[in-house]
Amino acid sequence: MDYSKTLNLPKTDFAMRANLPQKEPNILKFWEEKNIYEKSLNKNKGNDSFILHDGPPYANGDIHLGHTLNKVLKDIINKYKAIRGYYTPYVPGWDTHGLPIELQAIKKLGIKAHEVGPLKFRQICKDYALDQVEKQKEQFKRLGVTGDWENPYLTLEPKFEAKQIEVFGKMAEKGYIYKGLKPVYWCPSCETALAEAEIEYADETSSSIYVKFNVKDDKGLFKNLNVDLNKVYYVIWTTTTWTIPANLAICLGPDFQYVLAKFDDEIYIVAKELLDNLKKAANLEGGEIIASFKGSELEGQVTKHPLYERDSVVIVGDHVTLESGTGCVHTAPGHGEEDFIIGQKYNLDVLNPVDGRGRFTKEAGKYEGLTYKEGNKVIFEDLKNAGALLADEKITHSYPHCWRCKNPILFRATEQWFASVEDFKDEAIDAIKEVEWVPAWGEDRISSMVSERADWCISRQRIWGVPIPIFYCKDCGKELITKETIKKVADIFSEKGSDAWYELSAQKLLPEGTKCECGCSEFTKETDIMDVWFDSGSSHAGVLDTREDLSWPSDMYLEGNDQYRGWFQSSLLTAVATRGKAPYKIVITHGMVVDGEGKKMSKSLGNGIDPMDVINEFGADILRLWVSSADYKNDVRISKDILKQLSEVYRKIRNTARYIMGNLYDFNPDTDMVKYEDMNELDKWALLKLQHLIKEVTEAYDRYEFHIMYHAIHNFCVVDMSNFYLDIIKDRLYTFKADSKERRAAQSVMYDILKSLVKMISPILSFTAEEIWSFMPHDASDKYDSVLLSDWPQVSEKYVDKELENRWDNILNIRTEVSKALEIARANKTIGHSLNAKVDIYAKGETYKFLKEVESYLETVFIVSKVELHSGLENLSEGCYVSDVNSDLAVFVSLAPGEKCERCWTYSETVGQNKEHPTICAKCAANL
Repeated sequence: MDYSKTLNLPKTDFAMRANLPQKEPNILKFWEEKNIYEKSLNKNKGNDSFILHDGPPYANGDIHLGHTLNKVLKDIINKYKAIRGYYTPYVPGWDTHGLPIELQAIKKLGIKAHEVGPLKFRQICKDYALDQVEKQKEQFKRLGVTGDWENPYLTLEPKFEAKQIEVFGKMAEKGYIYKGLKPVYWCPSCETALAEAEIEYADETSSSIYVKFNVKDDKGLFKNLNVDLNKVYYVIWTTTTWTIPANLAICLGPDFQYVLAKFDDEIYIVAKELLDNLKKAANLEGGEIIASFKGSELEGQVTKHPLYERDSVVIVGDHVTLESGTGCVHTAPGHGEEDFIIGQKYNLDVLNPVDGRGRFTKEAGKYEGLTYKEGNKVIFEDLKNAGALLADEKITHSYPHCWRCKNPILFRATEQWFASVEDFKDEAIDAIKEVEWVPAWGEDRISSMVSERADWCISRQRIWGVPIPIFYCKDCGKELITKETIKKVADIFSEKGSDAWYELSAQKLLPEGTKCECGCSEFTKETDIMDVWFDSGSSHAGVLDTREDLSWPSDMYLEGNDQYRGWFQSSLLTAVATRGKAPYKIVITHGMVVDGEGKKMSKSLGNGIDPMDVINEFGADILRLWVSSADYKNDVRISKDILKQLSEVYRKIRNTARYIMGNLYDFNPDTDMVKYEDMNELDKWALLKLQHLIKEVTEAYDRYEFHIMYHAIHNFCVVDMSNFYLDIIKDRLYTFKADSKERRAAQSVMYDILKSLVKMISPILSFTAEEIWSFMPHDASDKYDSVLLSDWPQVSEKYVDKELENRWDNILNIRTEVSKALEIARANKTIGHSLNAKVDIYAKGETYKFLKEVESYLETVFIVSKVELHSGLENLSEGCYVSDVNSDLAVFVSLAPGEKCERCWTYSETVGQNKEHPTICAKCAANL
C-alpha cells in the first residue's frame, strides 16, 4: 500500500532533507481531510475510555512555550492511549471571561465600560475573546495537537454558564456560600477583589518604620516603677506606612517576654529578644531594662494613636512572631487577615479608610483623596513631625502583586461573597488522598494549601464574567437564593447566556410569584460577577457532564505546577462541595519553561522564544521532541543551542528510518518475509533488542516518563542500529543476491523494526511518523491510511532469548576491544578503513572457547577483511594490543592480504581468480 500521494509529497522526498516547516502543513491538511481524529474515535468506540480534561488556557494573546509544553504533553498522552486502543475524546477549551480581556477591550478599542453600558461592553469583550480563541486554536493545531477543534468548550457558552450557575446553587444550598466583611486581596489598579490563586509574589523595596505609641492607661501595672506614662511607649514596626491611619490595636505574643527599656528619658516596650534589633535600627545606646512582663500581663493597656484622637488597645494573639520588628504588632483589622481575625475576637471595628482605587476616604481625615502611595510619604512626614517616628530603614521583601497587571495589591476589608472552604475542608482532604498525583509530592502540596484555606473570595467587581445569581429584597435588603431561583436563572442562561442578567429585570429572571419573607415582591440584582477560577473550576460539570462522549470524573488533569493554587484547587473545591469527590483520578504537573541557564523567560531579559518562530525554522516536531526530551516534572530548559542539539537527535532518528526505507525499496512484506527460525543470530539479536525497546518504551509511556522513552529510542537508533546492526548488514544488503535468504532476512528485520519504531514515535514525532508511514511498505494487515490509526507494537516473547542475549553481549564486549586495536592501527597509519585490516586474535581459556564457537561471525561483526583466531597468548607479535579489560585476550592488526574487491570493498586473495569478473572476490562473483 502506498500512501505517499495522500500527503502530496514526492515519492523520493523522505530520502531528502526533513524540511519540516514545509511538509508539516500538508500532513495537517491530510489529517483534517481524512478525519483522522474522528476515525480514531470510531475505531476504539466501545473500548475502555480515557478522558483527559483540558485545563482552559486564557484567551488572550499568542501561545507561548508554556502553552506548547502543556498541549504537546496532553497530545502525546492522548495519541498513545488511542493507539493502545482506548477511546480518547479530547475536547480543548478556553477561559474567556475576566479582567485581562476587559483591559484589552478598553485599550484596543479606546472605550470606557461605564460609558458604553454593560451589554455593549460585554459584546466587545466577547468578540475580542472569540478572536483570540481562533488565533490560539490555529497555533495549537499547527503543533500537531489533535482533538475536537470544531467543538471546543468556552466558558462564555450559554450551556457552560448554566452549569456554572447550577454548581454555585448547589454550594449555596449546602450553606457554603456567604457574604461577609473581611480583608481580601485587592488590586487598586484593576479595582477588584482577587483570590489567592491570582496573587504572585515579587520583591519590593519599602520603608520599614518604627513608630512610638504613648501609653495612656497602664491598668496600674507600672505604678511601682515610678515612671511617667507620658514617656512610656510601645514601639511597633511596619512596612506599610499607609495603614497607620487604620491602626486600632497593638498585638503582643501572650507568652513572650516584653521589657521596658530606658533610653535617656524615654522608655520603650518591646519583646526582649528583639531589643537589640530596635537599638541597631534606631541607633540607640544603653537601654536599662527596668521591668519585664509576659505579653498576657500587658493585655488591656491603652495607648494613644500618634496621628488621631483615638485609642489603640493592647491585645494578644498567637500569630505574633519574633522573626522581625519589635514583637509589638501594628494591628489594622481592615487591612490584614490575621488583624481582622484577632480584631473580631476583641470586637474591634473593621476600619478601612481606602477605596477601591487605592485612595483614602473621608475616614482617613486629612489624607482623604490621596492614593495610598502618596499617603505613604505624607504619613511618614506627619509621624516624624509628631515625634512618633523612632526609626526608619529601607528593606527589600517579598510582597503580593496582582497576577494580571503585575502591580502591588492591598489588603482591604470589603463586603464580598465567599465560599466557606472550612465547611467541607476535611472532605476535600480525603478526596485528595484518592487521587494519583504525579509527581507524588503534589499530594502534600495541595493538601497543605487546602488545609490552610478558610474561605474563597468568589466575587469580583467587574462586568465581563458570569453574574453571581443572587437577588436582594428592595424593602428589607435580605438576599434571595433558592433552588427555584437558581433553576430559573440556569434555564435562562442556558438559552440566552449570562447577558440575560443585564437584559432582563429581576422579576423576569425570577420564578413567577417570588416573594421575600417580609412579603415584598420587588428585587434588585447582585452587580458582582464570579471569580474566573469559579468559571474554570466548574468545567468538570460544564464539560464532562454535557458531552455525550465524556464522563465524570475525568481520568486526568495535566497542567503547570502553578495550578495547585489555581485550576486543580478550584476544580477540587467545586467538585467536593457539590459531589463529595475529586473531579479527576490522576493529576500530572509539569514545571515552568526557563531559558538555557535556568532563568525565567521575560521580555525584559530578552530571553523569550516564540514557538511559532521555532516551528517556522525547525518544524513542530522539533518542539514536540523538546517536550519529550526533558523530565517535565521539573522546570524545562530551552534555548537556541538546545534546539540545535535536538535537531541533531531528530536527524539521527530520521536517518535511521530513512536508511531502513532506502533498503526496503524492493521488499514486499506479504511475500518476502523470512521466518525467525531461518534467520542467523545477528538478525535474531536485532529483533531481541527491538523487544527490549518496545517493553521499555511502553512502560515509559505508561508511567508518563517520556524522557526515558526519548533516550531509549535515541540510543536504539544510534547505538544498536546505526553504529552496529545496520553497519554490519551493509554487505548483505548491497552485495548479496536481491532475493537471497540472507538479504531478505535483513530486510525482514528492518521492516519489523521500522514498523514498530514508527508507531512508538508517532505520539511524539507525529508529523515525521506520518511521513514515514506514507512511504514505507505495508503488509496486508496494515489497513489504515494513518499511523495514528495503527495498533501499538507488542513484545514477541519468542524473540526474547536470554542465552542469545548473553552470547551477543559477550561478542560486543570483545568487539569493543578489537575496535580499540583497530583505532590504534589507524592512528599509526597501519590501516585506513577497517576493511583494510586483517585481525589476529589471541585468546585462551573460556574466551578462546567462546570465540571458536562464534568464529564464523567475527569478520562480519568486526567489519574487517580477515580474522584469524589463535589459541594462547604465547608468541605475540610486536605491537600487539593486549586488552586491559579481558586478560585472556590480545589483538594484532595488520594489512589484509590480497586485493580490494571493487564490489564489496573487502580485501581478498580471491580477487582476480574469476576470469569473467577479474576485479571482484569469489563471494561477490557467486552472488552475481
